[in-house]
Amino acid sequence: MKTLNILFLLLLTSFAYGQDPEFDLTVAEVEAQLRFLASDDLQGRRTGEPGNNIAAKYIAEAFRSFGVEAPEGHEDYLQPIHFEKGISPSEGKVTWGNDVYQHMEDMIVLSGGALNQEARAIFVGHGLEDDSKGWNDYKGVKAKGNIMIAMGGVPDSKDPMETFQAMEAKRALAKSKGAIALIELYRQPFPWDFFKNYMTSDRLTAKDKKTEEDDSNFTYIWLKEKNEQAALDLKKGKVTVSIEHTGVAKSTVSSQNVVGIIPGTDPALSTEYIVLTAHYDHVGTGKNGGSFFTPEDSIFNGARDNAMGTVAILSAAKSLAAKPASRPYILVAFTGEEMGLLGSQYYVNQPVVPLKQCIYNFNTDGAGYNDKSSISVIGYGRTGIDDAIQAGAKSVNLGVIENPVPEQGLFDRSDNVSFAAKGVPCANFSPGVSGFDDELMKYYHQAADNPETVDMDYLLKYAQAYVQISRIIGNAPVKPKWKEGDKYEAAGKALYEN
Repeated sequence: MKTLNILFLLLLTSFAYGQDPEFDLTVAEVEAQLRFLASDDLQGRRTGEPGNNIAAKYIAEAFRSFGVEAPEGHEDYLQPIHFEKGISPSEGKVTWGNDVYQHMEDMIVLSGGALNQEARAIFVGHGLEDDSKGWNDYKGVKAKGNIMIAMGGVPDSKDPMETFQAMEAKRALAKSKGAIALIELYRQPFPWDFFKNYMTSDRLTAKDKKTEEDDSNFTYIWLKEKNEQAALDLKKGKVTVSIEHTGVAKSTVSSQNVVGIIPGTDPALSTEYIVLTAHYDHVGTGKNGGSFFTPEDSIFNGARDNAMGTVAILSAAKSLAAKPASRPYILVAFTGEEMGLLGSQYYVNQPVVPLKQCIYNFNTDGAGYNDKSSISVIGYGRTGIDDAIQAGAKSVNLGVIENPVPEQGLFDRSDNVSFAAKGVPCANFSPGVSGFDDELMKYYHQAADNPETVDMDYLLKYAQAYVQISRIIGNAPVKPKWKEGDKYEAAGKALYEN
């Protein structure tokens, strides 16, 4: 596919500068939005807690005031999501040969009602089935009535997100085969204590409308081996394992995505939606935040992650509603990103417009910034919008950092990947990052990430660049498309060509 002509875009941008409404936004306006969203009153916007719901209502009413349309059936702009909250068992242990593993020490129970059972344990590779990838770990396995033991994660991957994304599928597959329980063996590149604390701190699971079977009553365990030889012994013959635990308690927690629509001006492009997204949730307060805090400041306000991105979405809502582009836009502020991309995963399974009619997802999210002369784009070079990115950044005198810190795998760690997995071309727009240095980490998921530490002049440019790039894509003569050979190209062809 031909990319957009950079000279044409620069001329377009030059003509638009000072006329498009995004260039009339003020520092005072974006600062007021950021200060509210990242205020102590919202208590870190943790999914399902009051501050999170207040933030959602604030975004919804901003959409209304800007003239953004509510999707059909969502007159209040809110897409409600009912999460199941799992509360870790009070007691639990696994006995495997001569080794005893205790819950919250070297094993964790992630789901399941109370269980006290001994059964044969069978090794099932990574516990996956996918013919397209040659995975058939249950071939010839008699799972019914037995305990399945699998390697953690997916084959040939060290990506934490792929490990997390595979968990639900593994659990559901083991249950469907009639197993009593599934135990995954922890052999991951990140620390066990980090994983243990993350997975047992009030985890949420969204049950979408298509889910008929509840897998949460099925016992699912992660275990850090004391003796790797024990796993090898599984292949040699019969091994018995016993599991005892008091059960994961369950409660219902409610939250919501916030969704609005801005129609386009060209009837011929009325089914070519661009989806603009950002998550508005953060990690809450105290120990739920998971990082250092003090009695004087225990609120993780998330000014950078991701109140900045939410301000950019509000800027897009106001500017694009005032002067629409040729194509229509869907704007979505997601909940639950910090708890595993929950809001975006829910949305792509229940979109307000079929995903086949969505030609691009332009997400905005980031850990913070250490380069105020630039913006960063994760996914640069993958979907044919590079000229639009360069022109939009140039309109506010910012440079572009292409795919920063590639070793972090950032593309697959934010809400854009929920769209990519379905085939929708996408990128993630972030503040300027030259590396994960001390300046960045001083604020990333820290209680210190307060509004007064944000450079508001830079915030304005950040929001304006995001809107201008979104506008250029909306007016462009060609649609974005996955680059040939991209890992998500096949999903894109399946979505748009069927």
